[in-house]
Amino acid sequence: MKILVSWLREFVPVTVSVEELADALTRHGFEVGSIDPAPRVPGRPAGEPDAVLDLEITTNRPDCLSVVGIAREVSTIYGEPLTLPTLANENVAAGAGATVRPGDPLPVTIEPDALDLCPRYAASLARVTIGPSPAWMAARLEAADIRPINNLVDITNYVVIETGHPMHAFDLDLLGGGELRIRRARAGETVTTLDGAARTLADDMLVIADATRPQAVAGVMGGADSEVTGGTRRVAFESAWFDPISVRRTGRRLGLSTEASYRFERGADITAPVRAMRRAQQLLVELGAGTPEGPIIDRYPAPRERPTVTLRHARIGRILGIDVDPAFVPAALGRLGFGVGEAPDEVPAPGDAGAPAGARSGTRAPAGARGPDGDGRTWQVTVPGHRVDVSREIDLIEEVARHYGYDRLPSTFPAMTRPPAPASDALSQQRLARRILTASGCSEAVTYGFIEESEARPFVDREEDIVRIANPLSEHFAVLRPSLLPGLIGALVHNRHREHHDIRLFEIGQRFTASAGETRSIAVVLTGAGTAGHWSAEGRPSDFFDITGVVRHLCDAFGVAASFEPLKQSTLVPGRAATVVGTGREGESPASRPLGAVGQLAFDIAEARGIHRAGAEAVWVAELDLDALAATGADRRRMIAAPLPRYPSSVRDLAIVVDAALPAASVRGTIRSAAPETLLDVREFDRYEGKGIPEGRVSLAFRLTFRATDRTLTDPEVQQAMDSIVGALQAAHDATLR
Repeated sequence: MKILVSWLREFVPVTVSVEELADALTRHGFEVGSIDPAPRVPGRPAGEPDAVLDLEITTNRPDCLSVVGIAREVSTIYGEPLTLPTLANENVAAGAGATVRPGDPLPVTIEPDALDLCPRYAASLARVTIGPSPAWMAARLEAADIRPINNLVDITNYVVIETGHPMHAFDLDLLGGGELRIRRARAGETVTTLDGAARTLADDMLVIADATRPQAVAGVMGGADSEVTGGTRRVAFESAWFDPISVRRTGRRLGLSTEASYRFERGADITAPVRAMRRAQQLLVELGAGTPEGPIIDRYPAPRERPTVTLRHARIGRILGIDVDPAFVPAALGRLGFGVGEAPDEVPAPGDAGAPAGARSGTRAPAGARGPDGDGRTWQVTVPGHRVDVSREIDLIEEVARHYGYDRLPSTFPAMTRPPAPASDALSQQRLARRILTASGCSEAVTYGFIEESEARPFVDREEDIVRIANPLSEHFAVLRPSLLPGLIGALVHNRHREHHDIRLFEIGQRFTASAGETRSIAVVLTGAGTAGHWSAEGRPSDFFDITGVVRHLCDAFGVAASFEPLKQSTLVPGRAATVVGTGREGESPASRPLGAVGQLAFDIAEARGIHRAGAEAVWVAELDLDALAATGADRRRMIAAPLPRYPSSVRDLAIVVDAALPAASVRGTIRSAAPETLLDVREFDRYEGKGIPEGRVSLAFRLTFRATDRTLTDPEVQQAMDSIVGALQAAHDATLR
């Protein structure tokens, strides 16, 4: 939201510098992103300081998407009076009904099935002379990034920026039947909007129509068929309130975002339509652009009551930790537009029957009394229409805190009266995984849960498993991710394009499929060097054993014995992919179960994501089901420390020649099944094929470690175990000793 400081000063006479004003707004919750030079406004002295403030307005404060809204805040910050814009004399033909009444200058009807989407609609007529806007108005609109068009359109845009309430103008002579009907669109109905595009409408969208066809998409954009042009002589002004959800949904589906929809979808002030209309009429007369005809028609069949909220001074003290001067509360809230009155002697506190929910029960103490938490005063606060974000006592306390000053709140923590609750199992598991993966040299990434459908498709077995978003923000966020890998691959590509070559990333998060629902996952991607570069040794790229080493380390931390079995999967390179199979340690979960997959990312997926253009080496990936990993592992709360071994181990090396296609995991499994309980560890340390080895065969070397817990093993015992292992290998795999 861009605001011209000189325009702001017309409503609140602050004399502080632009920089001080920007700092004050930032401290009160409205971050000033930049201070830009102001356009030259005719009639303003050249030496007078002026600037354009570019404000970041949070989505819960649509009231501050206007000059008046920010002026109201500045008035409260500095205690200066607020002067509101001048309005035309009140001339309103209010009616309790939603349909046309005799004597109305313009037939306006809100159809019954549209009242939930448009509970209030105001309209008025004017005879106009189209021409250019005065220079001062054009300059102010340009400062707000709005292109001046003509005096009539500029008036409606000026009212939007000044008051925050959107307006629209129809060429009355182009309205079929000379009437306005607020209704739901008919399925398949079309309207050509002001941008020249033909839009196909759905039956849950709201339109402003004439007697025959739609003339505007309500709250979003007007139609080209009734656009104000240089030949327009009579106009129908519109100022209404539209349902925020309906406007947001319609704008997303039509791919439209306008100044009007930006405000309506955040929540407009339902009390503002007539005020905005009167302001437009005033400007129309001041600019000599036209003359209003007849009264303002206000269709508001079910007026809404302004909500009231009970605010206790004692509660303010308990929440903020300081004793705020009781006189400050009604003064600050009053300047913000709230109606503040003393509550009766006995009033139900929030949480009691018949009162707003939000805090503990209690009654008001006698006026002037002070309890342990501060003054016993209680106020009944009436919420103005422009504050759609306020409905509870805690919301009012936030307003008090903002303007009393966050910098005046104590920085000390309250005294701890009881120990904190233990972390949940899920949180503990995530912390453990994060610690292990970070220790493995990986950096954590956090990617979006929404991704492109083309990125998700390779990671599901069936098209039906993709979970699509009904109203995506864009095609880049069209589906829920079925895997964490697409996001991590995107992060890897982002880093490669910025000259980072050795990348190790992990992510812990949720993934979604139609068949399995929401599951927890851990994913890892590696590329680049497998070891840190050093002058004393030649480096090597990351390989399959780097990624399996990270996975094995993670499984060990969860008390899971990991093994790897061959896998054929479209997302991984054949022959360089494996299923991670986990077996519980300590007798917790002896049954094996698949935990996930590990391997080299398929070439077609890598190229589709642009990795070949980044010049990357092989990309190694792994993804494990965190729930399955945690369920397979030992309960860490019951793990017991074992004493260090008292007896020495005995190590034997074994080299065998087997079929080249035989997985090493099968050999290890045979060794373990044939060995006695004294076999402590099996680890392969060499693989050789070539001279001296028959074609189609390969030499594998294993190091076997034996140890007994109650004695030192003798050489005959170890040799007997080795003979059993060799015999089993010969029988199972046609192995020969080297």
